[in-house]
Amino acid sequence: MISSLDKSAKGKKGISGIYRTLLSFYYKSIVGQRYSHSALVDFAKMGRRDKSEILVKMSILMIMMISSLLMTMVDSSRSVQRSPDSEDSEIVRRHLLANGLGVTPPMGWNSWNHFSCNINEKVIKETADALVSTGLSKLGYNYVNIDDCWAELARDQKGNLVPKKSTFPSGIKALADYVHSKGLKLGIYSDAGYLTCSKTMPGSLGHEEQDAKTFAEWGIDYLKYDNCNTDGSRPTTRYPVMTRALMKSGRPIFHSLCEWGDMHPALWGSPLGNSWRTTIDINDSWLSMLANADLNEIYAEHARPGGWNDPDMLEVGNGGMTKDEYIVHFSIWAISKAPLLLGCDIRNMTKETMEIVANKELIAINQDSHGFQAKKARMEGDIQIWAGPLSGYRVALLLLNRGPTRSAITAFWDDIEIPPNSIVEARDLWEHKTLKQKFVGNLTATVDSHACKLYVLKPVA
Repeated sequence: MISSLDKSAKGKKGISGIYRTLLSFYYKSIVGQRYSHSALVDFAKMGRRDKSEILVKMSILMIMMISSLLMTMVDSSRSVQRSPDSEDSEIVRRHLLANGLGVTPPMGWNSWNHFSCNINEKVIKETADALVSTGLSKLGYNYVNIDDCWAELARDQKGNLVPKKSTFPSGIKALADYVHSKGLKLGIYSDAGYLTCSKTMPGSLGHEEQDAKTFAEWGIDYLKYDNCNTDGSRPTTRYPVMTRALMKSGRPIFHSLCEWGDMHPALWGSPLGNSWRTTIDINDSWLSMLANADLNEIYAEHARPGGWNDPDMLEVGNGGMTKDEYIVHFSIWAISKAPLLLGCDIRNMTKETMEIVANKELIAINQDSHGFQAKKARMEGDIQIWAGPLSGYRVALLLLNRGPTRSAITAFWDDIEIPPNSIVEARDLWEHKTLKQKFVGNLTATVDSHACKLYVLKPVA
């Protein structure tokens, strides 16, 4: 590199453009002088060692320039497009999504995973009753969320959404009153497009303020806002419109952005929603569940009180996975601070399903006040170690065996940010017992195939 630079510097054309640019930045940023022809001559006369030193500094400077450019690009991607005709858009941006909701991840139930479009007001009422009678509502499962297919295909003469007469004859307002009478909250579904994903009802594109006002008048507490059948514009253009409409509606409504992770909503969703989907739709299988867990984990650092990464709703209890696989599913969602939205038929849950979703110790991790999403600390083939800090100087530790055979898994303190010589107490959250042994430096457990161990670690010395 240096010899070719020497030749170029001595030639009529001088050094190449890129080195001329680098030298200019070098003299201006490091030497503190303007780059000039005399500087080029000085450079050409330098010895090999001096040239090498300058080239190293120039390379470092270029790396810093590229890093700065990349950070600027990321910051730009996070910015929310502002509608030029909206006078209050700067206020919305400045206050973020100041609706006071989502301080911890939401908990409740959603109709889609089990019922799809086969819903009606009877199912919704009976689900609300079951959340109370099973004791799940006392554990925090308070949202009863209606997904797609609840409205007529045509709006009324005034442009309002119309609940489907065949399935919701009493209307959504009466249903909300019923759900509220149980001490629960009602959620509803719409879409940032002309039609919802099922194409059986209108979306809210072009009707955002009208629909937000309708939802508020009905007493809605939660909006899942999907991303189908759009006008081709970016979600970063369409989603802020509903955010502003909800803020103007006069009622705090949890805003769940269901953008499927297409344009990385974790990077721009916090001013717009209380949660954002980071993945495609889940299905009731081991591979789908793990794929969504992996995608969601990428954005762990963007989760915080008021705004959560959403890997989609829970499939626990729908029958497509084994008990151990459902335990893994619920464990990952809990430590990932994901919304805990049950997707099974609450009215007919088995004892096994109930034991999983009613695990108070896992719910406590999910609802921990620190709000830190766990991340993968180490991976070796099918073996994974996930960890995340909790309040009270504790750490949540998940030992996950994704492989076909039983395996011993060791977590070392330096991998999970515990001081290396700490003496640690371990609480097994699925066995509901504190282990008698104290651990120094690491913890090892044997984990079955497609299974996990979940601990809360607390340094005691």
